[in-house]
Amino acid sequence: MSTAGSQAQGMPLEWTADQKLFPHQVGFTCPPHDWDAAPSDFLRIAPQTVGVHGWMLHVPDYRHRLDQRTRNFGMLEEFASVMADNGADVCAQVGSNWVHASGMGVQGIADFCARLSNTHGLAFHMAGYTMVEALREMNVEKVALNAVYHWPEWWQGTVGFLKEAGFDVLWAGNFVDQGWFESQDDVNRKRWIFDGDLARRSFEYVAEKAPDADAYLANGMVNFRSGQNGQPQRMLHLTPQLENQLGKPVIAHDTALYWRIFRSLKLAPEGRHGRLLETLHA
Repeated sequence: MSTAGSQAQGMPLEWTADQKLFPHQVGFTCPPHDWDAAPSDFLRIAPQTVGVHGWMLHVPDYRHRLDQRTRNFGMLEEFASVMADNGADVCAQVGSNWVHASGMGVQGIADFCARLSNTHGLAFHMAGYTMVEALREMNVEKVALNAVYHWPEWWQGTVGFLKEAGFDVLWAGNFVDQGWFESQDDVNRKRWIFDGDLARRSFEYVAEKAPDADAYLANGMVNFRSGQNGQPQRMLHLTPQLENQLGKPVIAHDTALYWRIFRSLKLAPEGRHGRLLETLHA
């Protein structure tokens, strides 16, 4: 068979609307060595017209170090490329530390997301930058950061990124700083899954430290055993009750990322999930 004949019988290179499995298709990626709940959580609150596809970054001997994120930052380009080839409308990068580990700065990350979006013909969003976008959307100026399980160099990088973006960070600290654990090793042994009532207690602590904050933030993708039979849940599930408790917006990297995806899709989630996601129903 000739080369020309083989090419003629190949699959089409471009996706048309009637060939897509879902009218709205979202690709997620996450750091190695983490089972990521974001695709499941997002899909559970999305309309039935939305489909999700996942792609885990492959970094051998991954140890959650910031320098590993820096060295492998180029993999995000590959992620956007393969998702575009699969017909994705939006790409979502999970992992809040990648933006500050890149060393690009706030505007550099904004430009990077725009370049990947334009190059590959889809909307590309990074969790760390969607937090900035969400706070700007909510007209927030003063924040306090519940850094939850994040190691000091992780959450300090987030604080620096927020400050560079123009926000006044009144207080920040993780579970060790808040006094719930003796050491970071004790936190790490939990593999980022904590008792259900720690969400309430930790946010009460942060609110006492920064009563003048316009909004309270949560770093990363923390899990609490607050679900049925103690199943771990992320901030998405807890945001409404925390906002009722604190009387102010509570914004986490998972809810900020979902908000930005829905905004790009021009959709709203099913149900009510806190003030930020509520803006999509307006």
